[in-house]
Amino acid sequence: MALVLSTHLSQLCSHPFGVCSAGVVRLVLFLVSACLVCYVVGPTFLWHLSGKFAAQASCPSCVCDCSLETILSIPLDCSKRGTNNNGESEDIIDLLSEELNLQRNVTNDNMAHTRALILEARKTSSQYQKEAEKCNAGVEACEEAREKAEAALIAEKKLSTVWESRARELGWQDRRSARS
Repeated sequence: MALVLSTHLSQLCSHPFGVCSAGVVRLVLFLVSACLVCYVVGPTFLWHLSGKFAAQASCPSCVCDCSLETILSIPLDCSKRGTNNNGESEDIIDLLSEELNLQRNVTNDNMAHTRALILEARKTSSQYQKEAEKCNAGVEACEEAREKAEAALIAEKKLSTVWESRARELGWQDRRSARS
């Protein structure tokens, strides 16, 4: 990047209206690189410095002696004992409690709706299953009837063949085959 910048600066300096020396180009490059270093390293350095100064100024410790039972429940007593309490923490706790109750109500409503949908789906599935069983029974009955009709047709063809052969023995001739 510095090479590209120096090339552009040298082109600028070779312009007839711009009079630049090599020292000016070096000074500009030095200033640009210094600014880049400050931009990259500066925030980290300032953050470390502010951390050291903040550690020297200590805040007073909170006087809150909560028992285990109070910690497991919502610590309303503990928040009342704070030194900088002007009712905001109570409002926040009330709002959070209300939010939790609303979330619980929404969840319960969603669960009830889901249970109703599942029950309806089971009823519909049961209906479709009964209809499928009826359909399968109908298909089986039709298949049995088709098999019986096919067996009857085969028996009828055999009987027709027997009668036709007897008729031919007695001198009968088929008119359909005589015409062709």
